[in-house]
Amino acid sequence: MTTTPTNDKLIEVRDLRTYFYLYEGVVKAVDGVSFEIRQGRSLGVIGESGCGKSVTAQSIMRIAPEPPAKHVGGEILLHLGRDGNGEVVDMLKLDPHGDRIRALRWKEIAMIFQEPMTSFSPLFTIGNQIGEAIQLHLPGLSKKQVRERTIDLLGRVGIPQPKRLIDAYPHQLSGGMRQRAMIAMALSCNPRLLIADEPTTALDVTIEAQILELIATLQQEFNMALMYISHDLAVVSEMSDEIMVMYLGSVMEQAETGEIFNNPLHPYTQALWRSIPRIEGGQDRLVPISGTLPSPYNLPKGCPFYTRCEHRMPGICDAARPPMIEVSPNHKVSCFLYKQE
Repeated sequence: MTTTPTNDKLIEVRDLRTYFYLYEGVVKAVDGVSFEIRQGRSLGVIGESGCGKSVTAQSIMRIAPEPPAKHVGGEILLHLGRDGNGEVVDMLKLDPHGDRIRALRWKEIAMIFQEPMTSFSPLFTIGNQIGEAIQLHLPGLSKKQVRERTIDLLGRVGIPQPKRLIDAYPHQLSGGMRQRAMIAMALSCNPRLLIADEPTTALDVTIEAQILELIATLQQEFNMALMYISHDLAVVSEMSDEIMVMYLGSVMEQAETGEIFNNPLHPYTQALWRSIPRIEGGQDRLVPISGTLPSPYNLPKGCPFYTRCEHRMPGICDAARPPMIEVSPNHKVSCFLYKQE
């Protein structure tokens, strides 16, 4: 995916730490994550289940359940000015239930959730739920204008007969239609950052391709920044300008999409790449990542990937957490195998 380069920072995440305090112990779901997304650019986030992708997105939106979740450190800096000179808001300092953050959600940052059936209320129509967000952030519109805007949004995301289906309930729509309605809701107030958390998980391949094309087209049209979360490496490569690889709440590697696919450096990234089935070449057996995920209640002291790494160095990798270093321009990796450029 190629978007127009820009120097306008939209959001900066610095050393974010979100922990879950449970009866069994403390789960460090997000542990020292840092990245930034610029206006009009797209960041793909990949990793195994439980690596912290969704919790990172929920932390940005401030919708992680508190308790048991608690933000114990870091900053989430949202740049409100479109010229780089506007107000900068630390999302973690805002009351998650306050008026200030309610004004920022959907207006500045919106999210497409994994399963729209559980994201929409079954008690209200699609039109009512999309219109509510529009009325909240665009209070100057009349009820008629809100309804017209909702119908236009539903038509824009490819829902047939939007004038009729605006009054449909979520259970009356197919999975693909519900996901399109969720995208319409996310775009209802022209957000500057769109977070897509595995938006095609429950869809068949044909509908998945249509949804991905729709998201890409709308990103170009509205010049939005995009944070795309997925397990599918092929999809992430098409949707993202940059890729961030996560494992057990930490960032292992981050680089431009072409660079990280052509030159993966971290052993975990390399292992992920080896597990991808390929069309070209012989029918070789896929190579799974050896070992199993450590218990989230008892993580290794050093590198999180130490117990499964083929290149681990006892006494080094298990003694301290490797720092994130820049081994080449815009290519960062957290591994003792490499040195700062």
